[in-house]
Amino acid sequence: MTDSYEYFSGNLPSEPKPELGKVLVTGATGYIGGRLVAELLHRGYDLRILVRAVSEENEERYPNTEIIAGDALDKESLVPALEGIHTAYYLIHSFLLDSDEFETADEIAARNFSEVASEQNVQKIIYLSGLGNFKSDLSAHLKSRIDVARIFLECEVPTTILRAAVIIGSGSASYEIIKHLVEKVPIMLMPLWSRTRCQPISVRDVIKYLVGFLEIDTSHNRMFDIGGTDILTYGQMLHVQALITGKKLRMLHIPLNLKRFYAYCVSLLTPVPGPITRCLMGSVMNEVICQEDDIKKLIPFETLSYQQSLEKALRIEAKDTVLTRWSDAYPPAFELARKLSEMNRVPEYASEYFLVSKQKKADLFKTICTIGGKEGWFYYNWMWRLRGYIDRIFLGVGSMRGRKNKDRLMVNDVVDFWRVEKIKQNKYLLLRAEMKLPGKAWLRFTIIDKSEECVVFVKAYFYVSNIWGRLYWLTFLPFHYFIFKSLLKQIDLRSVNPTSATTVSTA
Repeated sequence: MTDSYEYFSGNLPSEPKPELGKVLVTGATGYIGGRLVAELLHRGYDLRILVRAVSEENEERYPNTEIIAGDALDKESLVPALEGIHTAYYLIHSFLLDSDEFETADEIAARNFSEVASEQNVQKIIYLSGLGNFKSDLSAHLKSRIDVARIFLECEVPTTILRAAVIIGSGSASYEIIKHLVEKVPIMLMPLWSRTRCQPISVRDVIKYLVGFLEIDTSHNRMFDIGGTDILTYGQMLHVQALITGKKLRMLHIPLNLKRFYAYCVSLLTPVPGPITRCLMGSVMNEVICQEDDIKKLIPFETLSYQQSLEKALRIEAKDTVLTRWSDAYPPAFELARKLSEMNRVPEYASEYFLVSKQKKADLFKTICTIGGKEGWFYYNWMWRLRGYIDRIFLGVGSMRGRKNKDRLMVNDVVDFWRVEKIKQNKYLLLRAEMKLPGKAWLRFTIIDKSEECVVFVKAYFYVSNIWGRLYWLTFLPFHYFIFKSLLKQIDLRSVNPTSATTVSTA
C-alpha cells in the first residue's frame, strides 16, 4: 500500500460495521479483490482471504489479515475458509481462457462454495457478475457469469449479485486496451460491433457498491445492475479517450464483425495478451446496459461518468499509485508456479556475468529495480522487445505487459514477461519467466558489497527436461554475453545519479 493511495468509499452513505464479524474475500490477489481488501482493512474489518497457496510473500503483503489456502474446486478445502464467516465475497472466475472447460469449472466452484457457506451458516454472500440480457445469445464468458449467479440465488445463504459491464480504472484490462489503441492506432477500422451499446462503470464505484452491501442492514437474494452515468457505443468510448488525451483518431466503419481477428490484433497492440482480449471481445455483440437502477435506493451516491473514470485513471497513473492491475492474477495459477528454491535440483543450465562498480550499493539496486516497462532494459532493447513480440504472436504474455509502478517493486509484480519471485532490499532481485518456453527460466541480480566497491552479478537459470529446451538454450546462449555485459555497464552508469528513488517492498 502506498502512502498516497486514495480510498474510494469515504462518501458512502453507510458506516463501517466491523462488529459484524469476520469477512472472507476470495480472489484477493486479483484486480478487484486487491482493492476491496485495501478498502475493507481501511474501514476496520477483520478479514480472511482465500488464496491457492499460502506463502511468505502473501503474509507480508497482507500483514493484518488471516490467510488460508484453498481452492473452490476442492470442496473440503473451503470448510476452514468459511468457518466463522459472516459475509463472503465471491470474486472467483476460473478464467481458463484457452479451454471450453471454464464454464464447467465455474459451476462446480460456485456450487461447492454455496453449499459449504450454507453448512457453515454464513450470513451473506456478495458476488460480482457480468451484465447481459438473459434473452440474448450471450458469449460463453457472460453466460458462465450468469449461470454462476443463478447457482448462488438458489442457495440457502442470502446472496447479492452485482452485475457490471466494462470496468474502467487504472490497471484494468479494458482501460489499458482502450488507452493503448488510441495511442497507437490513428486510423481505426470499426466493425459492426463497434456500435453496440455499453454502460461502463468506474472501479471506484464498483468497490463502493461491494462495500456498501456489506454495511446495509438488509440481506438481498437478488441481482442488481450497476453502471456509470453514460451509455456509449464502443466506438464512442474510444473517441472520448482520444479527446481526453489529445490524440487524433479517425474511424472507418466496415460492414464486418471479425471478432477473433480484432482480438488477436488488439493483443499485439496493447499490453493485454490474446487469451484475455479474446475473452473480453467475445461479448462485444451483446448490449450490456443496466435494466434497472434499484440499487440507487439502497446505496445512494452519484456514480462517475465515463470521462471522469478515464480522467481519474490517467491521474492515478501519472502519480504512479496504481494499487492493482489485471496482470496481478495473470497468467492463471501463477501462484502455484514452481519457484527456483523449490526445484528438486539446481537447473543445470546457467550463465553468469559480473561487473565491479564504485557506486553505492543502494544506488545500484535502485537502478536494477527500474528495469523493464517504459524504461526498457537499458541496452539492446530491440532484442528484448523482439523476444516479447515473438511470445505475443504465439499468445504468450509478451513484453508489453510492462510494470504496474515505475517507482515501486514487490514480490509478484510483473516486469514485462517476468514476475518478481523474490526481492531483498539492496541485495538481490529474482525474476521468474512467464513467456512461452520449452522449460523454466529465472534471472537473478545480486549485489555484493566489498569495502570500497560493489560487485554486481546477473545470472540466468534455465531448467529443461527435453531436447527442445536444450536447443533453445544453446541457440540463445551466445547472445547472453552481449546482452548481460551491456546491461551491467548501463546499471553502473545510471547509478551515478539515480533518476528515481525507487521503492522496493515485500509488503
